[in-house]
Amino acid sequence: MIKKRDIRSYTKEELRKFFEENGEKAFRGNQVYEWLWKKGAHTFDEMTNLSKSTRAFMDEHFIINHIKVDHMQRSNDGTIKNAVKLHDGLVVESVMIPTPTRTTACVSSQVGCSLNCEFCATARLKRMRNLNPDEIYDQVVAIDKQSRIYNNRPLSNIVFMGMGEPLMNYNNVLKSIEKITGDEGLGMSPKRITLSTSGIPKMIKKLADDQPKFNLALSLHSAIDEKRTQIMPFNEQFPLADIADSLKYWYNKTGTKVTYEYVVWKGINDQKEDVDALVNYCKIIPCKVNIIEYNSIDDPRFEQASQQALNMYEKTLEANGIVVNVRRSRGKDIDAACGQLANKE
Repeated sequence: MIKKRDIRSYTKEELRKFFEENGEKAFRGNQVYEWLWKKGAHTFDEMTNLSKSTRAFMDEHFIINHIKVDHMQRSNDGTIKNAVKLHDGLVVESVMIPTPTRTTACVSSQVGCSLNCEFCATARLKRMRNLNPDEIYDQVVAIDKQSRIYNNRPLSNIVFMGMGEPLMNYNNVLKSIEKITGDEGLGMSPKRITLSTSGIPKMIKKLADDQPKFNLALSLHSAIDEKRTQIMPFNEQFPLADIADSLKYWYNKTGTKVTYEYVVWKGINDQKEDVDALVNYCKIIPCKVNIIEYNSIDDPRFEQASQQALNMYEKTLEANGIVVNVRRSRGKDIDAACGQLANKE
């Protein structure tokens, strides 16, 4: 019996070679590659410009390990959360976030997470494995379809802010972005993609060396080492000075601003010293700050800061010439908001 291989692990050149070695014309490889990546085919029967015998032959040798949206929840505000079942039965979550002008896909890069942020529900799940490039790509395709159905428009933006730390699945994440942005894939602009990291200096430098065209966001939440370590214990291995060094390297190599994502909690980082530390950190390289509303994960240690504290942040940052946006959460009623993805219904 032939052990079937996942066809999407093949490059176009490898597919061309496979067809040639099996007595077919090499261009069949091009056709199959287009069906897999541009048209999102999940079965060989969909590949209608191939003969029935060729499709049967492929079915004998290959499988297409596509994802399945196992469960979909719609929020009152139009946000959709997908429970995405992978070929091995594991589940991750992805989210479609619509606004009047655009639709954003929030995608996962790992089953569980490699890091240990105290305030994040995903961090409570053990990291089972990294997602393959096609599994990340499939989340984007599924959300694009949902956007066309429910919002009557294609997907416009992608954020790697779902489950997992993207830089701990570096090669697969970059390969998925190649497919998403490539002419032979979805052809999306890399400028509409943001990769969010909790801050792994060595990998930020590696990313800078690879000269990506997409945007980088850092999940910061405190610019005081002691406080950041309390809420993000891995900060002990990757302190703020090391992250700052890697961000300078990033900016020198790419010339691209970084976005700092920042949640303000009551009694944790809602004092003037916290804002002042953030202002100083923002002076390291050109940047902007997104203040994000906290979404409860039923941990009494973490509580949304007062409106007064949020106003203090906003006014102080603006007074120092720093671009700041206060982001309201979406999809809270279905546990689809930032930090809530944990495979619970």
